[in-house]
Amino acid sequence: MARFRLKTLRRLAFFLFLAALTAVVLRWISLERWHRSQAIAPEEPIEIVIPEKSPTVAPTPKPPVITGKLDTARLFSGITVHAAVDPIPGGAASDERADPQSYVLDLKLHARVPSPNKTIEELAKVNPELPRLLPGLAAMITPDSVSPFFKELYDTKLKILRENLVRLDQLLSRHNFYDCQTVLQLRHPESKRRAVLLQADMDVDADGSDSDRLPSGTLLSPTFKPVTSYRWPKKSAIPSAYLVPSEERLQRYENEFALKTTAAERKRDLKSAIASLRDEIGTLKKFSFLIGATDPYIVLPMGLGKIDGGKVGDLALVIFGDRIFPAMVGDVGPSDKAGEASLRIAKEINALATPNNRPVSDLKVTYLVFPGTAETPWGPPDLEKLQAKCEALVKEIGGAGVPLHHWENIIPPLPSPTPTATPSPAPTATPPGAVPSSTFAFPLASPSP
Repeated sequence: MARFRLKTLRRLAFFLFLAALTAVVLRWISLERWHRSQAIAPEEPIEIVIPEKSPTVAPTPKPPVITGKLDTARLFSGITVHAAVDPIPGGAASDERADPQSYVLDLKLHARVPSPNKTIEELAKVNPELPRLLPGLAAMITPDSVSPFFKELYDTKLKILRENLVRLDQLLSRHNFYDCQTVLQLRHPESKRRAVLLQADMDVDADGSDSDRLPSGTLLSPTFKPVTSYRWPKKSAIPSAYLVPSEERLQRYENEFALKTTAAERKRDLKSAIASLRDEIGTLKKFSFLIGATDPYIVLPMGLGKIDGGKVGDLALVIFGDRIFPAMVGDVGPSDKAGEASLRIAKEINALATPNNRPVSDLKVTYLVFPGTAETPWGPPDLEKLQAKCEALVKEIGGAGVPLHHWENIIPPLPSPTPTATPSPAPTATPPGAVPSSTFAFPLASPSP
């Protein structure tokens, strides 16, 4: 009996255990189903508003894109470059390639604008001999002597830098940006003689031609022009040595312009070049000009005459080291460039000077122009008369500490009978529409005289 009861209790306990386990399993299953039903319940609907018509967005101008091959070693001559690459996380390469803002070069050129020399002491730092060479110069300088043209010159340089900033190959080098030390308006207190003083470097001008004096062509440079601003009517029937090359170039341009296959953009460039050549040919037939290789003249920046009065034909002095050279204003150059003289003066200062090699790279040349001293009518330069007039002008500003350099006429006399002009090989012409490479864009070392 006792054994029966024990066996029955064991069975009852086993059934109770199974019942409890079954209840736990069924409860777990019900809870899982409830959690799943909550997880897959649909969220509240989101209302999406689609406009009937998207507003029209005005197209933004495309930023300039720099393409082509650039020689940065030459490009940044004299320009200090701080370079850094700033990576930014982006999207797919195919999307970034299509977005012009994904690959951007930010250009900002920092340029310090110089201050002009204002006193005789500051001028003497450039040329210590200047107070001795022109002892009356100190009395001509006043606190208000700085010319407004100095600011205008550097404002012009900055304007051109802004315009060409995306044309990196056209940027001025540091050497050419800082090519002018000062521009002063002077007046002698006693004689009242006016003068304009510039301190700058010296580039070389080899332009000009005169078949009356020199029928054969003179030394050419890649930027050679057979004309100068100073000119006078021809005195003989000898044609210019540069007339035939100009006429041949004009014929080539006209033939290309007449072709139906010539692109419209090219025709616009050709039209401008043809008009320029026709004007040059007409001028060569009527006038004679100064010759850079034989005549002592200087070139003034465009715009100086309007402010200070120095104009073509005026007499001038060029002071370098312990020497003073008589000269005249023979041509007008770019408005953003100062300091240029004829090849004749350049070679006298430095025998190694050429049209492409300046005699003085440092800002150690002083140019003194006497406004209102040009004689009319213009004609071939008389070097003896130039000498006498410059000496008289020097006396009016207090005299000179050394005799002025004496120029000799190096043009040989014409043989008899009078020869015909010998055509000169034409310089390498820049195609119409192309920007000529500047011969003064990168500094050349000044060789020792």
